[in-house]
Amino acid sequence: MNIPANLKYTKDHEWVSLEGDIATVGITHFAQKELGDIVYVEVETLDQTFEKDEVFGTVEAVKTVSDLFLPLSGEIIAFNGSLESTPEVVNSDPYGAGWMIKIKVANMDEVDSLLSSESYKELIGA
Repeated sequence: MNIPANLKYTKDHEWVSLEGDIATVGITHFAQKELGDIVYVEVETLDQTFEKDEVFGTVEAVKTVSDLFLPLSGEIIAFNGSLESTPEVVNSDPYGAGWMIKIKVANMDEVDSLLSSESYKELIGA
């Protein structure tokens, strides 16, 4: 199971990479594996501000649709537009080209509530 040590994680299976107050967000290897073949990623919340844990979009797989939850409060400043034509990249490269959004983080203190790679491994039993 691929769980990079340099990222932070949520109990809802999103990963977070921080550069200053900008967070890049996607779903974890575990999440994409559980969902199966991803056929659609919907994020219509660009330039909107949300609180931590609010739904910012959905990911659709062959068998199911799953909500995407914002890991940190802030404004969604970018969406990975390539996912509109090639959503399957979330399956093949969830921590790289399969990133979903970038957030301008409103409250950096919330970062402390995210899971380390070790804590995330415990959560999923890896």
